[in-house]
Formats: sequence, structure tokens, C-alpha cells
Amino acid sequence: MPVTPEIHIAGDGHDWAHDAAAIVRVISEESIRSHGRFLIALSGGSTPRSLYATLASPEWRSQFNWSRTFFLFGDERCVPPEHPDSNFGMAHSVLFHPLGIPPHHIYRIQGETQDSTTAAQQYEESLCRLTESTVAHIPRIDLMLLGLGEDGHTASLFPGTPALLERTRAVTVGQAPTGIRSRLTLTLGVINRATVVMFLVAGLNKAPIVRAILEPQNEAERILPAAMVAPETGRLIWMLDRSAAANLALRH
Repeated sequence: MPVTPEIHIAGDGHDWAHDAAAIVRVISEESIRSHGRFLIALSGGSTPRSLYATLASPEWRSQFNWSRTFFLFGDERCVPPEHPDSNFGMAHSVLFHPLGIPPHHIYRIQGETQDSTTAAQQYEESLCRLTESTVAHIPRIDLMLLGLGEDGHTASLFPGTPALLERTRAVTVGQAPTGIRSRLTLTLGVINRATVVMFLVAGLNKAPIVRAILEPQNEAERILPAAMVAPETGRLIWMLDRSAAANLALRH
């Protein structure tokens, strides 16, 4: 049976970011204590950006062992790293550069590669080397950070797309309905094998989809991509602010 989600509701803005940072710190400490390093997969978007800025702030940066931390990405748009829509570009400007993270601690998805299928295979190979696993033995990440789209997508797993059905690969090509359409994304197999999965969701515009995922009322809501994030053994955390949690019937 999938694990029961842990629902955390914080105040909007500053309180949410600091509560999220505190959870990341605890998970990082547990990972380093357990096996000597911390593997964290980052998400793109404005909500994760506020967490990254907090982690890089003077208050928080000294509370982490960055020398034992390795950064991966849950997905990436098929654009160069300097493109304004690049998830790596955002993380580099807000998190990596301020903290002075060395390049060998950052595993970037090569979104600019002309052949997306080749780029997906290359990133899968990088993950397998880093985690000393094979494709048959899906890589295990300590903390998977995920955002949530208003359509129920997460990472670059969009409703009704083939990427959502991929069961044999760790990384695949995704297609978005708008914006930069060609994407590269970790699959549900990797996401659901993570030690901890944490959704980062803030804002009143996300309240309807948060309710749909956490309190589904029909089959259509139960098969939304974010609803399919259901680890069998790891922890599943929803880090919400009060606005995003506004439509929940049961306040956790």
C-alpha cells in the first residue's frame, strides 16, 4: 500500500519557505548520517525558487553540509542552460552560485542536446553511475522536490502524455501542452522510489488542484499525474501554505 501523505501547512511567504528549509535540513542530516551524502533532485518554478533563495540565505546556508550534498533535477525544458526558462539556470543563479557549489556536485540535464531521446538516455546513465544502480534497479534519490501545476502535472509528467506511462526507463522525453513543449523528465518509477518526496505548493491559485489530489472526488482526479506519486516505502510530504490548503475539507 502507498504511504499516507504527511501534510504540512505553514503561513504564507516567509513562514512557508523557512518551514520547508527546516524539513530539507533534517532530511539532509539523516541522509548524510545514513550513507555519507545527500542526493536532492530539484524542481523548477517560482515556489521552489523561494525555497532555494532561503537555503542560500545567511540564516540557513551554514546549517547544511554542502560538501556532502549532490544536486540533480527532476525535469528540464529542452533549452540551453542560459535560457530564461531553464530550471538549471534558475537554480544556478539562486542557489548554486550564491553557495559556491562546485560543478562536480551538480548533475544537470543537458536540455540543449539536439536529440531529446539521447539526452534522456545520457541523464539516466549519469543517475545510474551516481547511485551505482542499473536501469533495471531504478536509482534511489534521498529527496525529490516536486512542484504542482494547475492541471495536475508534476515534474514534466503531463495528463494524458506517454511520459506518464513509461515504466522501464528512469528518464524520458515529456511534452507540455504550452510554453516550451519539449521536456526531459524523471519517470514515476524514480519519483516513487525516492526516500522522501516533497511537493512544494503555495498560492491560492493552487488550492483547487491541491484539493483534487489530496481529497479526490472522482476517478479523473485520482489519475492526475501528481496523484500517481505514491511511494510504496518512502515518505510523501506535502508542504503547503495556508492559501494552497484553503480548499481542503480536512485541515491536517
